[in-house]
Amino acid sequence: MATWQEHLEISQRFRDQGFAEIESGDLLQGSEKLWGAAAHAVKAVAEQRGWRHGSHALLFRSVRTIAATSGNARINSLFQSASDLHINFYEAELDYERLLRNVDDVSEFLDAMSRLLDSHAS
Repeated sequence: MATWQEHLEISQRFRDQGFAEIESGDLLQGSEKLWGAAAHAVKAVAEQRGWRHGSHALLFRSVRTIAATSGNARINSLFQSASDLHINFYEAELDYERLLRNVDDVSEFLDAMSRLLDSHAS
């Protein structure tokens, strides 16, 4: 099982790859990489706190717990934007403007997860 630090490193790598894919015009690959970045960020927080996170259902449960305990009610909707990008990889249904809004949401989500990890590690 990966450590929380390894999940964070994967998240950061996928974030960079996702942004590069979007910029180069590969919206499907960028969508999936950004979903992966968000999922691994949740796994990092969950692993750091000793929570189970081995399925989509457990990831969403972790996100709900993070939202409830952090006081950041936007966490749920930001993660839903990442999930929508995951669906977009398979369905290619998001128009460009919507995709860009989701990308912005995922960026905000990843920043929030990073702050949680930093505050819990200290």
